[in-house]
Amino acid sequence: MATAIPATPRAPMKRYLKFYLEKPELAALLMLAILVIIFQVRSDGIFLSAGNLRGFLGFFPETALVAIGVGLLMVSGEFDLSVGSVFAFMPMSAVIMANSGVPFTLAMLIALGFCAMIGLTNGVITLRFQIPSFITTLGMLFIVRSLTVVISGGFPPLFPADAPKDLFVSFVGPIRLSLIWFVGIAILVGLLLERTNFGNWVRATGGNAEAAASMGINTQRVKIYCFMLSAMLAGFAGMIQVMRLGSPLPSIGEGMELQAVAAAVIGGTALTGGIGTILGAIIGALLIRVIDNGLVLTQVDANWFKFAIGSLTIIAVIANSWLRKKARAIKVEQTE
Repeated sequence: MATAIPATPRAPMKRYLKFYLEKPELAALLMLAILVIIFQVRSDGIFLSAGNLRGFLGFFPETALVAIGVGLLMVSGEFDLSVGSVFAFMPMSAVIMANSGVPFTLAMLIALGFCAMIGLTNGVITLRFQIPSFITTLGMLFIVRSLTVVISGGFPPLFPADAPKDLFVSFVGPIRLSLIWFVGIAILVGLLLERTNFGNWVRATGGNAEAAASMGINTQRVKIYCFMLSAMLAGFAGMIQVMRLGSPLPSIGEGMELQAVAAAVIGGTALTGGIGTILGAIIGALLIRVIDNGLVLTQVDANWFKFAIGSLTIIAVIANSWLRKKARAIKVEQTE
């Protein structure tokens, strides 16, 4: 009688290898490690110094929060190109209201509600009229940016004295409070995507909306919530930047939408939806800020920044595709 051959140590090794190759953020993590080493060597050790990291991490949440919202929306199968304009609109509207006599905290909450309404409008127009979200949010990009300039009169208004700047820009030891806000929000959104039914609905909607709808998932509602969350995170990120700068400039956030999409794609989010993680979007945003900071420290012409981001985006997509193919090629068996 034939006896079963016991599994060899190679089986669990193959299983682990397949598991990690399927991680969408793996390619970005590898590129991040390589770039950190390069910039650390080229800057003569300044890149990872305490002083540089303190400044670097003080700016990082502003980009990363936008990337988280855009990444979540992309997992659901949609895009939001209006986040850069919303990034400027929330703080501008909050400051205008505060200068008109509204308590600043209340003005912030009302402005955050405006952001939610922008996201709701993006979602309803996209889904109700069945047009690409790329087109809807491209139009909203111009609309919201114009509104920001109009309500400001073209000049930055006075920053209110009662603004709670200390809650966002003060330091607790070496850590700026904006980083703590970012970590808390990132954990909450990450848990939402990975540990709740809503997260499963988001992935199912982005992967195959028709199949998700046939299972009873309200795919339109899921997408609208993602649109709203994307806009609210973008507005909140803009509020943090204005707290740091002490002035709501009408032009802040220009180009932020493309950086956020690039961060999500670099972090492994699929353009077709259904695949992506919050961690991946964060790593992608971190890569963008590492390149920005590293080019300055190594005295490379800043005009190469966009070239680097574009190249990194293409390389990340190719690398993720290659890794997924390798993962699918690995056959894991219980016995050998």
